[in-house]
Amino acid sequence: MVGLPLRRLALAALVAAWIGAPAALDQSARGQALPSRLSDAEFWRLTVDLSEASGTFRSENLVSNEHTFQFVIPDLLQAVRPGGAYLGVAPDQNFTYLAAVRPRVAFIVDIRRGNLLMHLMYKAIFELSEDRAAFVARLFSKRRPPGLGPTSTAADLFAAYARVEMTDVEYQATYARNLSELRDHLVRRHGFPLTTADLDQLQSIYFAFFWEGPGIRYTTAPSGLGGSRPGSTFPSYEELMMQTDWEGQPRSYLASEEPFRYVKGMQERNLIVPVVGNFAGPKALRAVGRYLTERGGTVSAFYVSNVEQYLFQDAVFDRFAANVATLPVDDRSVFIRSVSARFGYGGARTWTDGRATALDPIRGFVRDFQAGRLRSYYDVNARSR
Repeated sequence: MVGLPLRRLALAALVAAWIGAPAALDQSARGQALPSRLSDAEFWRLTVDLSEASGTFRSENLVSNEHTFQFVIPDLLQAVRPGGAYLGVAPDQNFTYLAAVRPRVAFIVDIRRGNLLMHLMYKAIFELSEDRAAFVARLFSKRRPPGLGPTSTAADLFAAYARVEMTDVEYQATYARNLSELRDHLVRRHGFPLTTADLDQLQSIYFAFFWEGPGIRYTTAPSGLGGSRPGSTFPSYEELMMQTDWEGQPRSYLASEEPFRYVKGMQERNLIVPVVGNFAGPKALRAVGRYLTERGGTVSAFYVSNVEQYLFQDAVFDRFAANVATLPVDDRSVFIRSVSARFGYGGARTWTDGRATALDPIRGFVRDFQAGRLRSYYDVNARSR
């Protein structure tokens, strides 16, 4: 086993080697602040320039499987300042965190190109929907029921849609019309050069929401279908939207019109940028960090889910931590992490399966990594609060 002093030297060398020679700052970006809006061309250029080659994961992850994702929001609101930059991974749970953190710009970094395409699907649905009721109607290809308005709760929304009756012909026609509008919005309205393969995968993702309805849930099936099997312990999309924080306050982006409109506004200004990248890869996270540094930005929150578990399994965690060390952060910057009592989490705010969501200051994480203290996934879980 490598002694601690030698391990520290090895980790320091890894950080230096992984960061590489300092990249010259983009002269056009010097002195600029984080953008208040991106043009369609700027948005698309960022998705391309910041991205790596697409990789694979064990499942398609169309819906979160984290019951407790809202539990941590009161602590998150105390920890971070609005107006920074948000980093995240995976599907739409990021929207709930965005509505809480109120960043200036967001980057959703995921190893799968399918996740980028799903976020483009959500982008179009947000922009085409005037309110939450219209959003749910378009996401699941349902006819909007009467009686829903600004004061409707998430429970009201899904109860109303559960009562909507449609014939198969009407259902399929609504899906086909919505799919066509999504494609036109992204390709013609925004001018995004999606390939035939992109559009085919976008269709398969949208079909999963049409087919499963609000009961869609996380599944290990590669297609993302089959997620509403009876007996599954994973939460459905509907259940996630009706979850609350630890204190019982509903916080999802569909809990009320206010968080929905905040996320919708970010989408309309092209400020939620999906990126293809491996957390331990050579480019994506460092490129995002460089973009923010050039514009004086600071990462306020970084939602990592439980990705570190797989990074340890694949023996590439040190590369991820070295990437994190290049991000611009301050003393209030935090990870939002999915943790488990099974792997060392000692907090009380757990679900019945022992899983939880917790925060971890990023600066402390980097310091402990460089000191050689993060040697297992247990170490990462145990430090989370």
